[in-house]
Amino acid sequence: MSTTQQTTVHLAVYDTLADWETGHAVAELARRGYRVVTVGPSTEPVTTIGGVRWLPDRAIDELRPEDSALLILPGADLWMDATALAPFARAARDFVNAGVPVAAICGATVGLAREGLLDDRAHTGAAARVLALSEYAGGARYQEADAVTDRDVITAGPTDPEAFAREIFARLGVFEPEVLDAWFRLFAHSDAAAYEIVVAAG
Repeated sequence: MSTTQQTTVHLAVYDTLADWETGHAVAELARRGYRVVTVGPSTEPVTTIGGVRWLPDRAIDELRPEDSALLILPGADLWMDATALAPFARAARDFVNAGVPVAAICGATVGLAREGLLDDRAHTGAAARVLALSEYAGGARYQEADAVTDRDVITAGPTDPEAFAREIFARLGVFEPEVLDAWFRLFAHSDAAAYEIVVAAG
């Protein structure tokens, strides 16, 4: 595994992306030495649900699992269209098949479900009934949880960006367990007692 692969995380970006869902994860990874590379349908600008324009670093057809430590798929309204973001779901399958983790939140979990990646994995998402729209075979494995990790697939709902980030940090070994717990308590629950532990970790 190359140094570049170990320290590069790919963040998918596309129109209607939910701005709030990946902020904690991406900011902390960048602070901890990871290079965050954005991947769009092409290298043309995309516009988030909040109206922010992003310019992708590369196009989805250039993305290779061997160049990455993780693929992050944010939610977006477009995930409810079965074809609009299908190339990103296919890329997720390529990553998982190559042993590289994928983290999907909110609508992106529907994309994973359509691709069959949640049929035999514990998972969560916006709601069981939303994932059921994909007509996938994994409904019995849905969990009412803020975030779930099962065999290199991380899933979370739209109101749990902190838990989503927590699972990503745990999978990549970004923090020691005590620090990870403190980070989550600080950002998810405003626990002031956790602040000193997080700061001391650098």
